Amino acid sequence: MTPNISASTASNKAEFYQDLELQIQGVTDGQRNWVTNLANSSALIYHGLRAVTEKPINWVGFYLLDQSVPSTKQALILGPFQGKVACTNIDFGRGVCGTAAAEARTMLVKDVHEFPGHIACDAASNSEIVVPLVLDGRVIGVLDLDCEVTEGFDEVDQAGLEVVAKYLVQACDWRGVI
Repeated sequence: MTPNISASTASNKAEFYQDLELQIQGVTDGQRNWVTNLANSSALIYHGLRAVTEKPINWVGFYLLDQSVPSTKQALILGPFQGKVACTNIDFGRGVCGTAAAEARTMLVKDVHEFPGHIACDAASNSEIVVPLVLDGRVIGVLDLDCEVTEGFDEVDQAGLEVVAKYLVQACDWRGVI
């Protein structure tokens, strides 16, 4: 078992994300199940960020490609997460998560109230970052983080979370998702 990330082991966010990547590698080592790996990863990110930042992170989780809808209408379905109850289905192109999935690019939203079509699963959320999970050029899901304050995330978070997302895509067996 790897040690928990704490403020004492991560003096700044860049170091936090380096430590986080090592932690995620540790909990995924020898495990390819996507449910298990995403569940542990969401817990590591959620509790780690809450420990090292003054900003109140209130949700960390994954939305995955919904295989139950026709391929002509792509949608995401709720996956493993930490935080309050969340929206269960999001169409591609709708809200921050759906836009990140449709455009296959990270969405760093400093104020969700200024984002057209924002989906408010938790009224306490004021900023959000969503990183697409891309396998073989195809979006298979997103990593979504919410914060209770505006400007809760920045480019350091974006760079760190993009590394984590790429690692997780390669570390998992995606049967049942794609």
